[in-house]
Amino acid sequence: MLRTKKQTVLMQLWDTQLSDYVTAIAWTPDGTQLAASSGAGEVLLYTPTTGESTCLQTPQGESIDALAISADGRFLAAGGQAGTVWIWQIDNDSPTLLTTLEHARIWIDRLQWHPSSPQLAFSFGRYAQVWHAVDQTVVTTLNFEDSSVLDLAWHPLGTELSLGGNQSIKTWQSQDWDKDPEVREVGGATVAVAWSPDGTYLASGNNDRSVLVWEKDHPSPWRMQGFPGKVRQLAWSKPMVRDAPLLASISGEGVVVWTKAADPAEGWTPQVLDVHEGIVREIAFQPNTLLLASAAEDGCLHLWQKARRITQTLKGASAGFSCLAWSNQGKMLAAGGSGGELFVWTETTKGKGFK
Repeated sequence: MLRTKKQTVLMQLWDTQLSDYVTAIAWTPDGTQLAASSGAGEVLLYTPTTGESTCLQTPQGESIDALAISADGRFLAAGGQAGTVWIWQIDNDSPTLLTTLEHARIWIDRLQWHPSSPQLAFSFGRYAQVWHAVDQTVVTTLNFEDSSVLDLAWHPLGTELSLGGNQSIKTWQSQDWDKDPEVREVGGATVAVAWSPDGTYLASGNNDRSVLVWEKDHPSPWRMQGFPGKVRQLAWSKPMVRDAPLLASISGEGVVVWTKAADPAEGWTPQVLDVHEGIVREIAFQPNTLLLASAAEDGCLHLWQKARRITQTLKGASAGFSCLAWSNQGKMLAAGGSGGELFVWTETTKGKGFK
């Protein structure tokens, strides 16, 4: 059992209730509003500081599984079980549905906006598409070929888009979509893809119970193994001053935090965070710090100081937590519950500057 030193980092600001389990949360870039979706298919936009809410979509009977807000805060995208991508314009007093993109009953659970342009990448079956929200045109359609696209991630500069699937990660250059992609062999199915914030490292979480990390422009990856099950999610910390950022991974009930050794031959060393007693649903580093949040089905949301030691535990989800998201400024943390609860905590005076 890891030692804990408790400190009040966050205090509850606001809470509400959705009609079904909360599937996804997304903050606007300025941290004033957040969108939330549920297993019943509803999509709502909230202002936690005032309690105001706008219903963008009522329950449809089919889950919404992915939400994302564009880097300029103008557009909200949602995708899910119906095979539809909905895009709303939300930068005015009355958010409006801009368009719907239909994909014939193919479950859409991965979508991500370009880090600086209003271009949305989303997966459907063996393909991924990039759609321009201002021009309302398809920029490109990418064929992964080998399998369904299981995850996707933009490079932090937006210069590349990486798709994960069976046996490999394929990366296309956004300046020349017609050029053949760079292929990184995995050996199994990649279910999680994540670029580090500085764009130096690309990591994959795989169903063969491994994590692979490539340094940019180096063809051979580091391989980390021994997980209890498939590695379902990855999260990078801020870049360190002299070292690589930390990489956190979840598999089953465990969180493992990886630190790159000074000697490249030694690879990455693990720190196992094994306090949770239920499946860990999501992890995320507070922006620009090493404070790691982990939310699990056991009803505990732990905050880990320097991704090593619990400093605070947040509760309130009667049937366990299902998702979480930090605001871009790191001052607020939102989390959803399997019982439909939605919470927002805000940084306390004592917690300011907490690393």
